[in-house]
Amino acid sequence: MYTGIVQACLEIQSADRLPGLLTFGLTLPPELSEAVTLGASIAVNGCCFTVTSMTTVPQGLNVTFDAIAETQALTNIRDIKIGTRVNVERSAKQDVEIGGHVLSGHIIDTAVVAEIKKTENNCRITFSAGDAWLKYVFEKGYLAINGASLTVAAVDRVAKTFSVNLIPETLKRTNFSELSVRDEVNIEVESQSQVIVDTVERIMSERYPDPSKI
Repeated sequence: MYTGIVQACLEIQSADRLPGLLTFGLTLPPELSEAVTLGASIAVNGCCFTVTSMTTVPQGLNVTFDAIAETQALTNIRDIKIGTRVNVERSAKQDVEIGGHVLSGHIIDTAVVAEIKKTENNCRITFSAGDAWLKYVFEKGYLAINGASLTVAAVDRVAKTFSVNLIPETLKRTNFSELSVRDEVNIEVESQSQVIVDTVERIMSERYPDPSKI
């Protein structure tokens, strides 16, 4: 489980590709290295990964992860290379304060940056959304983008877009400041909204199998 509060924005240190497998690594700073073990879960750009190896270094702890073909197909992890900066969050501890919202680290899809508007001390980013999951996104609701818990500022269901506003602190702590139009970000929708929408759709389809008669 994660909270959507990004703890560090770190550079990818290694990226080795084999057929159907990407093994990549980064260096956790000392404040994020405590009690890390093989098999531990760490979110990278919001995607839950398992630590496959670890080595202590002067800068902290080198850790590696494996991204299989399905993970690469669903997320922007497929595009990482050495030097790419990613949002990182350790899995939440029991009784920890949840400053964002509860996340599983399971990405539903990617969204594409459609527009970036910057003014003094303000930044609004608009994303193109997928038909299959835009129905779970609501104004003033929340979702996770690259692992960061964010409030939805606007939804345009005709244009199939949604927007978020980013404060300077969020830009400072995440990789959002490096986004450009057409870049892809990982999306995890809020689980309760997904359950409610799917349940209502199922009940409606069972009660009214012919939509023309509603």
